[in-house]
Formats: sequence, structure tokens, C-alpha cells
Amino acid sequence: MSNTLRNPNPLPRRGVPRAPSASPAGSTPGSAPLPVPSPAAGGPAERRSSAGADWLPRLGRGLTSRYSLIAAALLLPVALLFALGGWWSLQPAKFDVVANAESMLGAERADTVQGATTVAAAVQVAETLLRKPGGWLHNDRLPPGVLMDNMPAWEYGALTELRDSVRAMRNDFSRSQTQSIEHEALKNADAELSFDPNAWFLPSAEDEYRQGTAALRSYLQALVSGRDSTARFHARADNLGAYLAVVEKRLGSYGQRLTASVGDAELTGALTGAGFEPAAGAQVLERTAWNAVDDVFFEARGYTWALLHMMKALSVDFRKVLEDKNAEVSMQQIIRDLEQASMRKWSPVVLNGNGFGVLANHSLVLASYIARANAAVLDLRVLLQRG
Repeated sequence: MSNTLRNPNPLPRRGVPRAPSASPAGSTPGSAPLPVPSPAAGGPAERRSSAGADWLPRLGRGLTSRYSLIAAALLLPVALLFALGGWWSLQPAKFDVVANAESMLGAERADTVQGATTVAAAVQVAETLLRKPGGWLHNDRLPPGVLMDNMPAWEYGALTELRDSVRAMRNDFSRSQTQSIEHEALKNADAELSFDPNAWFLPSAEDEYRQGTAALRSYLQALVSGRDSTARFHARADNLGAYLAVVEKRLGSYGQRLTASVGDAELTGALTGAGFEPAAGAQVLERTAWNAVDDVFFEARGYTWALLHMMKALSVDFRKVLEDKNAEVSMQQIIRDLEQASMRKWSPVVLNGNGFGVLANHSLVLASYIARANAAVLDLRVLLQRG
């Protein structure tokens, strides 16, 4: 038997050389195989060239990521300020004047004390100006408040109506006759709320308005307690008529300023009830500048918002007077028009179109509601005098 049959796979013996394998074509027997060059391998010059071509994309990617981080760091604060300014620009929600008085005084005292609903409404309007998102923005010196103009204009319009209401309480509603003594708290409230709205340091407008609101609360507590003989609220037709005379002038002024956004004298006269041919020496309003249209619009909106709550409160405290004069319908007409004038505005900008064009004119829409409310105020004054 041969050795192959005994051991099919013999291991090579130490010291015995193995038989050479078949050489590839082109090689001589007994010579080492030629190395096959790799496709990726190259000479030194080629490797330096590929390395130089690789660092350019890496540098570009590094610079791009660095610039992206810088842009994000710059744009993020701007986006946050923009979002915060949009939130602060929202008009505060309306409140129920009866529920507001009951929450401040209790249901029993709010229903029995004459004038409590009106004074409580004035207190709530003042606190809304101070506690709404962003607080009092009219005197801000830092962003985003310093960059905003719509809400500061709205605040000034609401403040204007609050001042008129407090002054009417001081001069008319709280006094039985011309020789009576004015209430000290109302005198202080009138003085504090008349402070410059642009003041921002020592003292700031917010501090003065808080003191005025506290004085209003003091008068409200004295009115409810009944221990102060000078704290009175006289719901008479002549007192209400004196306040409405001021309201009528305010609404007429805002109507003129709103319609001046188109610079059409005939249209202005039609909406405000005056003739469009200016008389000798009469005041002629020029067209509102394009960058001031929204300021006038929001100021009028703020005034109508505050006036709406005051008229609702007066309709409660002067209910008997309105019934005796058959003037309830006129009061409800005023409230309806003011509700429409202060309803939510969905457009992000104040449009100022002309005629029957593609764009609406928000100033003229608001002026039409104000004109209707002003006509109802005039009718109510006539009824209070002659009804």
C-alpha cells in the first residue's frame, strides 16, 4: 500500500521543501510572484493631491456650521421679541360689569349700593391697564415695548376715557349741588390719573396710576360702608347729561381723525354729520400720515373699549332715571355700537383702502360705528333733558 493511501493529506515534514506551485503566466519558475498594484494606491504626489482636495470640503462644512450657529444665536432673540410683542399687542378681554362689582363687594352690597357698579368698573379698567400682558407700555424704554406703537396708542385711548369718568365722578356724580364738598379720594384719583403717561422714572407713570387706582378703591369702600357722609353717588339726569356731553365731544373728535385717513372732506362730513364745505375760520383736517393711521385707529379702539364698560355700568346705576325718561333704547343702541367698535380685529395690519377697491379701510369701518354711537349719545342727552 502506498504512502498516499495511508495518509491522504500528509503534512509537510520539517526541513522538507514543498513543491513549487504553478507560476502565473509571465513568471519564471522559482521566482517570486510580482506584486499587483492596488487601484487606490498611488505615488506620493498623487496622495498629496488627494489629501489637499479633502480639506476644502471639510473647511466649507466647518464654516457653514459656524455661520449657522451665529445666525441662530442672532435670530432666536429677535423671534422671541417678535412673539412677545405680538402677545402684548392683544386687546384685553371684556368683562362683565355686574359680576365685577359682585366680586369686589359681594352680591348683596353691589346690588343695593347706588354707584357701586360704575366705580367698580372704573377700578377694573385702571387695573387692566396696569396688569394686562406687558403692563403699562406707553413709557417703555426697552424692547419689545419701545418698538411697539399700537398697544401704547390703545392704552392712551382707554386712559383718556378713564380720566373723563373719574372727573365726572369728582365733579358731578359725587356732588349733590355746586356748593357741596368734593370727596378727597376722588380728588386724589383725578390728580394721579392725570399724570404724564410717558414718565418712566422717579416717579413712573405706573406708580402714579397705582396710587390713583388705590384712591378709587378707597372711595368705593367709603361709598359701600356708608360711614363717610361725603362719599355719595347721585344718579340724576343732569349728572348723566354732563358726562354724556364730554363723551359726545370725544366721539366726534375720534370720528374726524379716523375719516382723515382718506383725506376726503365730503366723506368726513358725511360720517361725522358735518357739512363738507369748510366755513371761514373752520378747522380743516389734513390727511393722516400713512405711518400714523394705525396709531389713531388703536387709540380710538382703546377709548371705545373703556367707554363700553362705563356705559354698561351706568345703565345699571341709572336704570331708574333711564326708565323715567324712556331712554333705555338709546342706551342699548350706544352699547351695541360700542360692542361692534371694540370687537376683535383679525387682520394683522390696519388696512387703509379707498373707495370700493380690493383692500378694506378699517379706519372708516370704526368711524361708522363711532358715528352711530355718537348719534345715539345725542339722542340720549335730548331725552334726559326733555323726556
